[in-house]
Amino acid sequence: MKRLTFLLFCLLLGIGMANAQTSKVTGTVISAEDNEPIIGASIVVKGTTIGTVTDFNGTFSLDVPSSA
Repeated sequence: MKRLTFLLFCLLLGIGMANAQTSKVTGTVISAEDNEPIIGASIVVKGTTIGTVTDFNGTFSLDVPSSA
């Protein structure tokens, strides 16, 4: 019984650590010419397929893994 409890504890701890290894990146993409937000700009984490698109205000939010 103690082994099962210990195994479940280790499993939950491992899952928690895996989820904690991401950072949230947020920002706004604006035009250099007129400082207006750019709608629909693509933001991609270099070397991955993780990405997002800006909204109507030019803002974005992206969860980036620590390995990227």
